[in-house]
Amino acid sequence: MSAQTSKRDSLAFRLHRLESTNNFNSQDTTHINLLIRLAYSYRYLDNDSLYSISKRAYEYSDAIDYKYGKIKGLDAMAGYYYNKGERKKSMPLFNQALDLSREIEDIESEVSILNTLAQNYSFEGNYAEALNLNLKAIDLARQIDQQEMLSVLNENIASLYADQKDFKNALMFYDTVQKINRSLGNEVIDAETQSNMASLYKDAKDYKNAMFNINRSISTFEKYKVFDWLAYAYEVKGDIYLDQEKYQWALYWYDQSNMLFNDQIEDDRIKIQLLNGMAKVHLGLGRDSLSHVYALKGLELSKQIKALQGQIDCSETLYKLHKKKGEDTQALAYLETFKSLSDSLFKDKNKQSLSLLETKLHYEQEKQELIEANQAALAKQRNYIYFSIIILLILSIITFVIRRSEKIQKRLNKKLKEKSQAVAEREAQLHEINKTKTKLFSIIGHDLRGPIGGLQSLLNMFTEGEISKSEFLSFIPKLKTDVENISFTLNNLLSWGQNQLNGVVTKPVRVSLDKIVVSNVQLLSELAGSKSIKIINQLPENPFIWADQNQIDIVIRNLLSNAIKFTPDNGLITIEAEEKSDMWQVSIRDTGIGMNEEIQKQIFKNSTNITTYGTNNEKGTGLGLSLCKEMVLKNKGEIWLESVPRKGTTFFFTVPKAEKRYQKAS
Repeated sequence: MSAQTSKRDSLAFRLHRLESTNNFNSQDTTHINLLIRLAYSYRYLDNDSLYSISKRAYEYSDAIDYKYGKIKGLDAMAGYYYNKGERKKSMPLFNQALDLSREIEDIESEVSILNTLAQNYSFEGNYAEALNLNLKAIDLARQIDQQEMLSVLNENIASLYADQKDFKNALMFYDTVQKINRSLGNEVIDAETQSNMASLYKDAKDYKNAMFNINRSISTFEKYKVFDWLAYAYEVKGDIYLDQEKYQWALYWYDQSNMLFNDQIEDDRIKIQLLNGMAKVHLGLGRDSLSHVYALKGLELSKQIKALQGQIDCSETLYKLHKKKGEDTQALAYLETFKSLSDSLFKDKNKQSLSLLETKLHYEQEKQELIEANQAALAKQRNYIYFSIIILLILSIITFVIRRSEKIQKRLNKKLKEKSQAVAEREAQLHEINKTKTKLFSIIGHDLRGPIGGLQSLLNMFTEGEISKSEFLSFIPKLKTDVENISFTLNNLLSWGQNQLNGVVTKPVRVSLDKIVVSNVQLLSELAGSKSIKIINQLPENPFIWADQNQIDIVIRNLLSNAIKFTPDNGLITIEAEEKSDMWQVSIRDTGIGMNEEIQKQIFKNSTNITTYGTNNEKGTGLGLSLCKEMVLKNKGEIWLESVPRKGTTFFFTVPKAEKRYQKAS
């Protein structure tokens, strides 16, 4: 007897024993929970039983307003309709279950529903929505430390990459999955991952690793008699042999899978792959009539459950079959169907392409740029002082001339008034310069003198023999962090100082937004890596902007740095861009600590200097966001944020799109 059958029989026995008691009440929650567990045991095995039992559980739960029972009943019924291809009936039930789970704060059920929805969207080819739902579910699963679902959700994301032939990033997520699986110590879960990795290696033409993984998973599924996954594993092994044109071996394993489908399994999505695989095998063996039968069955089932990829694959097989037989009219009809469906699917895939890029920081280069920027800022300050002295000399000459000649007094009075106004404006500018200087020295004294003084004291203690070499070396990681913070702080200080002194000129050019984002992800990847934070770049293909490259670079760098700073370990940062008529709307979303409404109101004000501490006690001057606002405004854009405490923050800013032809700088 299989483990699945044994479990189901045990549940049925317990249910029968409960229903036979004298005081049995069908609306008792214990009875409803047993019905729910029994219904889910029929998943992928008997959809009709799944539906009828879950419907009973829902009706009993609804009668007593038992929300958990209603959630599970709705979820199971929605899955039944979706597997039948009736999306219009399934989606309202999924959404109703999701709303109920959020209403009673049942995070475990919410994660389960989001996972199911993500898999369904992936099946439809809507990878962007699938990724979005997986990421939301990962955030929730981490809140309740649901390791098994974290394994499943990361594996879902790996499958999204694999489906787009991005094997490098797919394997990166599978590494995460395998680490979680090792901590769980569950052989069946590990075997499920191995069967999916086998499919990935098959697509990558790495047949050795594909066969190694599928054989291990088959051994485990046979050991524990997990028949639904075993049917899938047999089908994948057939695919591996088919890909190598080893038709007899492929047919053998397809037959093994087909026997399970005929006897015990009811999973139409996998069965479509199996039917098309068997059609290809018989075509390769010259058994055209059998190939035709299986391909038509697969196409009919694909249309029935609205499986777009299944229709594409079966139409392609039927095209090749009719072309081989010289039946050009039928071949052309299937070719047109295949071409039309493929264009539709792969157009969406290209739009929703996923990518993650990781490289190391270049600290020395950044330090040199800071030194040069500092020297330039000091030179500009000297020029302003000289200019102010010249203005004062001119005013003295004008005053002397007025006193000497009353004849031109009226004309000179007018000029004097104009000059006086200019002087007042200049004095106001000088006042602002003094305020800037005061603020700069205040921040330098407050945020930079401390770490530098600490370094100086430590060096003095070492040179005077107060601490040993080993003790000195133990402080190196702390010193490295202090120096990096000083470096980043100086960069913001000098950029802000230049801007306040009217020394920054905006020079817009046509530049790739993706290039700027990738460069900053590379710069900050080591910092993110130290907190195990993933940065996902979801920019669309070739987003060109019309802006000052250096200024937008500062904006991206500060927003990314803040996101890393305020995101706890193992968090996630997502960078996206949405096309809005003549602008690109860029968003940087984190899963960090968020901020309250009071801080949100103050965060962009120039007069505010808020010093904040990150999740690892990282310290900043509070100038970064003020600088970001000024840079975005100079480039004719806007900047704002949305934040929820303990949930995360999303910063948005807009920047003009670049025309396809080069624009002239204004």
